[in-house]
Amino acid sequence: MQQRIQIFDTTLRDGEQVPGCGLTKSKKLELAKHLEALGVDVIEAGFPISSPGDFQSVRLLAKEIKDASICGLSRAVKKDIECAAEALKGAARPRIHTGLGTSDQHVFTKLKMTHEEVIAKAKECVTYAKNFVDDVEFYAEDAGRTDNEFLAQVVEAAIAAGATVVNIPDTTGFCMPEVYGAKIKYLKDNVKDIDKAIISAHCHNDLGLATANSIAAIKNGAGQIECTINGIGERAGNTSLEEVVMIMKKHEWMGFETGIDSKLLYPISRMVSETMHMPVQPNKAIVGANAFSHSSGIHQDGVIKNKDNYEIIDPYEVGVNKSSIILTARSGRAALNFRLAEIGVNLSKDELEETYQQFLTMADEINVVEDDDLKHLVKNYNHVFSK
Repeated sequence: MQQRIQIFDTTLRDGEQVPGCGLTKSKKLELAKHLEALGVDVIEAGFPISSPGDFQSVRLLAKEIKDASICGLSRAVKKDIECAAEALKGAARPRIHTGLGTSDQHVFTKLKMTHEEVIAKAKECVTYAKNFVDDVEFYAEDAGRTDNEFLAQVVEAAIAAGATVVNIPDTTGFCMPEVYGAKIKYLKDNVKDIDKAIISAHCHNDLGLATANSIAAIKNGAGQIECTINGIGERAGNTSLEEVVMIMKKHEWMGFETGIDSKLLYPISRMVSETMHMPVQPNKAIVGANAFSHSSGIHQDGVIKNKDNYEIIDPYEVGVNKSSIILTARSGRAALNFRLAEIGVNLSKDELEETYQQFLTMADEINVVEDDDLKHLVKNYNHVFSK
């Protein structure tokens, strides 16, 4: 039986923190409805105390979204928690997400507290949040750089206070997968009543390891992944939702599943990119423009014969219409013939050879040969167009 992994989407909170990615509350609601349709379990709608606009956005989503939990972020400060609770009034499934830093870097230079004070504050903020909602998620900021023994003490205190989810963020994207996975396992093995809460992985991508770390986390006992569409987020971004979802789907042997409708991944990727003015790099896994494009002659020939030769994901699985055979100077005769057939042109072997030589000259000059260019190449072969 597959274990259901919760998908916690923070596109509207962590993703919106990217400079230039701010959203109006109406745009937030539009994206939230698409996230709800996508099947995410939790939508982190914002940080209510940070601004009146964020407060209103969280309040709007709390009223309108019914199928996903709506989460509001707060610091371990009573006023923050009260503000989040107020914004979440009316939500079908409200969650307050509260916490504080736990690494020595944060404890001693940012918070200027002792370890004992951090443990007390963790217990205090969760206890206070439980006055307003049943579902409280505690975050141990910079857990990736926190000593495991101390982290376990903080997490244990949060669970004893009633935390339903404990978030173990690799805030700076520093951890290696084996280290982050071992950290999750340490908590599973050493925290009293750890099974009373879901362990959540919140990974940043500063070293390009966010997805790998998130997968390491669920393999070692985490039950929730915090992620964003297209991997947007502070600095180098967050764990990419589409990547972790498709890894679990393609590697069924791991024993995990999600509630995500993967056919909606590409459409929502486009929507987030356009709405938040964040272009998706062409070679981005799953949703990049080149993710299902083939330009090498060897690859093209293999894909034409059988897509499984070079595609581990059917484009339709993620909402892409089809694979693309891109004609360049590296393309072979098979790819040229395939693309000609798509525009209704059927050549004899000799005609194809002559056209191919002309095609190579053209490709060297213009780099990518499009359908109109192909039609120009075969304009003298009117008899070969399909009827």
